[in-house]
Amino acid sequence: MAASEVKRSGGAPAHDSAPRRPVRALLAPDRYRGFGVWFGFVVVFLYAPIVTLVVYSFNDGDMIGMWRGVSLRWYQATLADGSVRKALANTLIVALFATLIAVSVATAAAVAIVRGAGRFERLSERLIALPLAIPEIVLAIATLMLFALIDLGSSITTLVLAHAVFCTPFAFMPIRTALAQISVSMEEAARDLYCTPAECFRLVTLPLLAPGIVAGAMLSLVMSIDDFITSYILSGPGNTTVPVYIFSMIRQGVTPQINALSSLLFGLSLLLVAGFWFSSRRS
Repeated sequence: MAASEVKRSGGAPAHDSAPRRPVRALLAPDRYRGFGVWFGFVVVFLYAPIVTLVVYSFNDGDMIGMWRGVSLRWYQATLADGSVRKALANTLIVALFATLIAVSVATAAAVAIVRGAGRFERLSERLIALPLAIPEIVLAIATLMLFALIDLGSSITTLVLAHAVFCTPFAFMPIRTALAQISVSMEEAARDLYCTPAECFRLVTLPLLAPGIVAGAMLSLVMSIDDFITSYILSGPGNTTVPVYIFSMIRQGVTPQINALSSLLFGLSLLLVAGFWFSSRRS
């Protein structure tokens, strides 16, 4: 009986005809039980210092590592400090204007690359993304040398230009991705309805590209606000940003006020990252 069944099935053994498990089942998490524990350990290791920093920013004591109770005294002292307010204002001014320049350049580059001739598309994209591969300190020193050659001193304007160069690749990536997903037929339909190229871009392409532009702007804002190396090398007297100010405070001695200022900077960055995430999902 068994021989006849094997013969009828083409000579193949019975166990070969059993359905095979898909690759997704082979890669199921239950097959790697230790990885969940290791992942949890890595997450705790990454975020435990940040949580500790935020918790101790509400400490009422004068020592950074000794808990004396819950209080907002260090936040009040931070916001009442004129130099801190000046650093916050410089940070926001530099980030906003640098983001405006970076988004404008990134949008123009994305339109030229995606909608233009594709002959040098790969080369153009790599040239725009080149600052990501160059060490930031090298890019900052090169920018400083360029400003010295053209006789531009240290000012808020030079800091904005330097941040714009640094942030342009970060703004370009989501804008280019969003533009590549927009169908060309919609722009062609607008031109068939007698829209000029400028009207087509303003009335059709730009509204469809808005989520990508917002995502690129959010990412550019985060990178500019958190940047330290470029700000430290190119900032001059009166142009200190928050990361540079925190570094100068650490050199004088660590106090609970650093916890409060760092927590404010972390909260601002977290809000911008959340905005970037929601904009990316919408795009």
